[in-house]
Amino acid sequence: MSQFEYPRPQLVRDRWLNLNGKWRFRFDDNLECRMPHGVTGWTHEINVPFAPETTLSGVGDTGFHRYCWYERDFQLPPDGGRTILHFGAVDYAARVWVNGHLVAEHEGGHTPFAADISHALRPDGRQTLTVFVEDDPFDLAKPRGKQDWLLEPHSIWYPRTTGIWQTVWVEQVPRTFIQSLRWTPIFETFEIGCEVFAAGDVKEDMFVEVKIWHGEQLLADDHYKVLAGEANRKIALSDPGIDDSRNALLWSPERPTLLDAEVTLHYGDRVVDRVRSYTALRSISINRDRIMLNGRPYPLRLVLDQGYWPESFMTAPSDEHLKRDVELAKAMGFNGVRKHQKIEDPRYMYWADHLGLLVWEEMPSPYRFSPRAITRIVREWTEALARDYSHPCIVVLVPFNESWGVPNLTLIQAHRNAVEALYHLTRTLDATRPVIGNDGWEASATDILGIHDYDCDPEKLKARYEVNDPVRTLFDQRRPGGRILTLDGFPHRGQPIVLTEFGGIAYDPSQPPHPDAHTWGYSRAQTAESFLALYRSLLKVVNETFMFSGFCYTQFADTFQEANGLLNADRTPKLPLEEISAATRNVRSERNKEEQGPCPT
Repeated sequence: MSQFEYPRPQLVRDRWLNLNGKWRFRFDDNLECRMPHGVTGWTHEINVPFAPETTLSGVGDTGFHRYCWYERDFQLPPDGGRTILHFGAVDYAARVWVNGHLVAEHEGGHTPFAADISHALRPDGRQTLTVFVEDDPFDLAKPRGKQDWLLEPHSIWYPRTTGIWQTVWVEQVPRTFIQSLRWTPIFETFEIGCEVFAAGDVKEDMFVEVKIWHGEQLLADDHYKVLAGEANRKIALSDPGIDDSRNALLWSPERPTLLDAEVTLHYGDRVVDRVRSYTALRSISINRDRIMLNGRPYPLRLVLDQGYWPESFMTAPSDEHLKRDVELAKAMGFNGVRKHQKIEDPRYMYWADHLGLLVWEEMPSPYRFSPRAITRIVREWTEALARDYSHPCIVVLVPFNESWGVPNLTLIQAHRNAVEALYHLTRTLDATRPVIGNDGWEASATDILGIHDYDCDPEKLKARYEVNDPVRTLFDQRRPGGRILTLDGFPHRGQPIVLTEFGGIAYDPSQPPHPDAHTWGYSRAQTAESFLALYRSLLKVVNETFMFSGFCYTQFADTFQEANGLLNADRTPKLPLEEISAATRNVRSERNKEEQGPCPT
C-alpha cells in the first residue's frame, strides 16, 4: 500500500506508480551544477514528498537555500502507449529530466504539472529521474502564502517549504487517452454538465461513454461523439418530482451524496481508455443577503485552517491525517473550512467531498506588488481553478486576502485594477461559485463581503454588528481592524456579510500562564474554563447576529507560534469536542445544561 492514495481522485486509473519515498538530495547554494550529469556529492537522502525543512523529510534544514537537486531511480518498462509523469506541487520553480532528457519546466509552488516522458524512457526499464528546484526565500513577489522570509518564523508567518511537497507519480496510458474531466452540477434543471478532453492520437470516429450511478442505481448511460478532442454535454437526470426523493440526490455537508462515474473512450467497437470519477448535484449561490445551498439559505459555520503539521509543514504526514482533519472540523460543529493562504492537496478535497465539508479556496499571496507578481498570481490561480473545478465541496473562491500583495487599494488604481481583474477572471473561468475579490476589508468587486474583526469582547462585537442601518453605521462610520470595509465608489450592494476572521483566542495547555509566553494569539485565555467561556460567548454573538450569513473562527489548530487553535498542533483537542461543537452551533451541551439549569419555559 502506498503512503498516499491515488493523488488525482476524480480521474482514476489502475495503472500507476507512486514515486514517493527515498530520493538522493543536495542543496546547491552556489549554483555549482547546471545539468543533471554535473551533479555530484549527493549529501542527503530525502523522504519525498516532505520538504527538506521538515523532520519527516529526514533532512530538517530550515536555513536559507535557494537551489536544490533531487534524484531517484525507478523501474518502468515502456508498454507501447504513453507514460505520463506527474508532480502534485513543487515550490517554487522546477526543471525535470528523465535519463538526462529535459521533459518539463514549471513555475508555481502550489499547482500540479505533468509531462509525457515516453520518448525519454530506456527500453530495459531502468529509469533515472532528476529534479532541479529554485525557490528564492527572499522573493516577496511570488505567491508564498504563510512562508516566512525571515530565518525564524515570526508573527503570523511560518517556516518555508522548499521543493517537492506533494506526491510524484507516473501512469501508463494508451496512445490516445482521456486527459481531463470537468463536472458541472446544474441544480435548476437537474442536470450534470460533463466535459471530456482527449489527448494523443485522437481519431475522427471516437466517442465517449459516460455512466453515472447513485449507489447501485444507474442514472445515465450516454454516448457522445468526440469532436476536436472534446465531448461536452449536459446529462439530464430523472427528476423524481417529489421533494424528499429529489433531495436524496443532492450533496450537502449533512448528506454528502456523491454520484459515481465511469468514462470510457471508444474507437469503433474497441475500448481505448477508461477512467473512474465521481461528481455531485449541488448548487451554491447568492440571493440578496443570504448564501444559498441547493436553493435554500444556508448559514455558514467555518473554521480557518492553515493546513500545516509540525513535523511535515504543508504536507500531511499521511492520507489518514487529511481525513482526520475533515472529521475533526465536523466533530467541532463546523460545516466548512476556509483553507487559508494554501492550495490544499486534492486528497483533502476528496475527503471533504466524501464526508461532507464545505471548503473556501484561497490563493496564496505575494507580499509585493509588481506586474511580475500579478502575472504569477494569474498563472497559478488559473491552474488551481482548473485542478479543483469539479470538487463539490469547494463553494467560494478568494483571489486576495487582507490586501496582501495589493497594499495600497485606497490610493493606487493599479492595485484596485488587480483585485477587480482577478475577481472577473475567476468568475469567467468558474461561473458556478461566488467569489470574494479581497477578503477582510477594502472590498470592491465581490459577491460576499468578508469582515475580519478580532475584538474579543463579545459585548463590543454585539454592539458593532447589531445595528439598524449597517450601510451608514458600519460601512461609513466604523473601521473593524482599523480598515474601511468597502472602497470609495463601491458601496455595499446588499451582498451577504460573513465574519470571515474573528476569535483567535490563544490557549496553550502545555505551558503555565506567563505574560512573556512565546506563543501568540489575538487574546489569551489562562485556563480551559476561561477559554471555553469566551469561545461560547463569542460564538453566541456571531450565531445570533442577523446581519451575518455566516462566520469563520480563527482557528482550527495551533500552528507553530500561533497558539490560537481549538486543537493543539498535533490535533489533540484543547477542550472536549462535544463542548466545542455545542458552542459552535450555539446549542446547550449536556454539561452546559447541568451548569445553567433547565431552559426557561
